[in-house]
Amino acid sequence: METVREYYLDYNATTPVDPGVLKEMTRFFSLQFHNPSSFYRKAGEANQALEAARNQVSQLIHADAGDIYFTSGGTESDNLAVLGAVRKYGKKGHIITSQIEHPAVLNACKYLEKNGYEVTYLPVSPVGLVNSEDLKKSIKDSTILVSIMHANNEIGTIQPLRQLIEIAHQRGVLFHSDAVQTVGRIPVDVKGLDIDMLSFSGHKIYGPKGVGVLYKKKRVKIEPLVFGGGHEQGVRAGTENVPGIVGIGKAAQMAAAGMAQTEAKIRPLRDRLQKKILETIPEVLINGDTPERLFNTLNVSIKYIEGEAILAFLDQEGLALSSGSACSSKSLDPSHVLLAIGLKHEDAHGSLRISLGKFNEPEDVDKLIEVLPPVVERLRSMSPFWRK
Repeated sequence: METVREYYLDYNATTPVDPGVLKEMTRFFSLQFHNPSSFYRKAGEANQALEAARNQVSQLIHADAGDIYFTSGGTESDNLAVLGAVRKYGKKGHIITSQIEHPAVLNACKYLEKNGYEVTYLPVSPVGLVNSEDLKKSIKDSTILVSIMHANNEIGTIQPLRQLIEIAHQRGVLFHSDAVQTVGRIPVDVKGLDIDMLSFSGHKIYGPKGVGVLYKKKRVKIEPLVFGGGHEQGVRAGTENVPGIVGIGKAAQMAAAGMAQTEAKIRPLRDRLQKKILETIPEVLINGDTPERLFNTLNVSIKYIEGEAILAFLDQEGLALSSGSACSSKSLDPSHVLLAIGLKHEDAHGSLRISLGKFNEPEDVDKLIEVLPPVVERLRSMSPFWRK
């Protein structure tokens, strides 16, 4: 059976592990497998590697190394920030988030609602931006935490975090951000932002799955979600995933060094792809079409057909991309993000998310430009809603 070459265009879902990262990790699975909490010399070497990775991660986001806590991924980091802060600072208080957050934040907030907390879900503009005045009006004396993502995983909209953080801090309210899509892709400076907590994940920055980071200011106290030994300064119990932590450390180091180069390569490819889609396919919407958008992300709604049907045909040609976010792509419901920016249900169902990364080449974009228009034409010819 002939193998179809893969054209991978789904970097917002996950990234391949960089060979340099894998090389760094390998010896910690076997030769240097030791528990970093043990006493003997080899364990001390494992602990040194762990702390070296903590330094590498801190440098990527301009943090103090002591404010970096390793977790199992972005979802745990989000949960630890939201649930941990609320449990520490307030009983039955108020939380503010946005309608377009990742499920890791939205579902944590829904859990809190079921347990007596009040949650405000801020609306967004047609391009996915939170209005600072809406945030200002929503803060109450009982507000404990604001959690608003840095950039949206589906449409790529980048929020004005500095402005939003200032509003929260004027009222003495903590601010957390899910920065899974921005850390390692665009500059993030936690001290410059004056943010209280920030989450990100290894597998979005060409590191391994199963490891993430929560940045937390020293003065911010949170209740742990996992109880056990005193690992990660008592914030996150459990024997550390040393190979994964070494991997995210190396990935952070490489991201810091190559960020500008990656953007210079990928932004023109994304822009050319958007231009060609608009030129070759009628009745297409660009979702999140704003200058405040991640340089690698393109979300389109192709009217009168289902996104899942398009994906099935593209997959036969080796093209891997998403309809909506990877965390909810198995659901038949339309994307909550696209509905929040005002799309009709039928248009939201016709969405494609194309997200590029540092290993993409022009031929990957060329392949999609070649294949997509005839696929759309074929599916529309079968649609009762399409009229030429």
